[in-house]
Amino acid sequence: MNWDAISFDWNQVRAFLATAEEGSLSGAARVLQTTQPTVGRQVSALEAALGVALFERVGRGLMLTPSGAEVLEQVRAMGDAAARVSLVAAGRNDDIAGRVAISVSDMMAIHVMPEVLGKLTEVAPALEIELIVTNDISDLLRREADIAVRHLAPTEPELIGRELEGSKARFYASESFVQRHGNPRTMEDAREMPFIGFGPPEDMAREMGLRGIDLPPGSGKLYSKTIFAAWQMVCAGLGIGIMADDIAGRSRGIVPVLADAKPMPVDLWIVTHRELRNSRRIRVVWDILLEHFGA
Repeated sequence: MNWDAISFDWNQVRAFLATAEEGSLSGAARVLQTTQPTVGRQVSALEAALGVALFERVGRGLMLTPSGAEVLEQVRAMGDAAARVSLVAAGRNDDIAGRVAISVSDMMAIHVMPEVLGKLTEVAPALEIELIVTNDISDLLRREADIAVRHLAPTEPELIGRELEGSKARFYASESFVQRHGNPRTMEDAREMPFIGFGPPEDMAREMGLRGIDLPPGSGKLYSKTIFAAWQMVCAGLGIGIMADDIAGRSRGIVPVLADAKPMPVDLWIVTHRELRNSRRIRVVWDILLEHFGA
């Protein structure tokens, strides 16, 4: 190892990586929980240590220089290695205390997790639980979360997963909607009715098509990637939407529609990193989630 060649500070590298990933000094400062001037000084210090310019200003933004792009490729590998070191250390921690980040969807955060968190505070009061609410798949390899409850099985070899007891989803509408439009049994009956989507109409139509359901063309003009917001549109009587039976059953004034459409299975998985599974605090959270979902 040529130690003389390693003359820069890891904090400077971290600041550069965050700036490149977030696209600005202010974005880097936000994710690193520091100030923009501090990030700027660290990036400048790294440029001085390496003897190259890493960014150039374009209007009010930053653009990587050719040298910066080359450095970024290597720095990303350093960031991944640092994350693995953190995973190994976390996996060897036998203390049932400290932070555990759990990633769940917005609907699960609202309707399911309060009960789970209540159990966790009883069993392990020294734990610090962060609930990450997102409908995207959190990157467990980069430690965006320690445990994720999601609808897809893990495919990465570094991750392990356990399938939970899933549910069924079907079409629902509010009682007020049914009073105005009737309760359709088939898609043909609902051809002139509005649908609420969890994404743009073309995406919703494609997802439903994969499940053998042909949505009426032009029916999905109201949608939101935030599932809670889309479901509130359904509850407000603005259209027909899809929801898991266990969640729909918690909503007042909601009735099933399109009875001829087959219920859709909703898969559910709990996922974590292999290294983290050896941590007592991760195991405690993992086991309580398995117990709650009946796995």
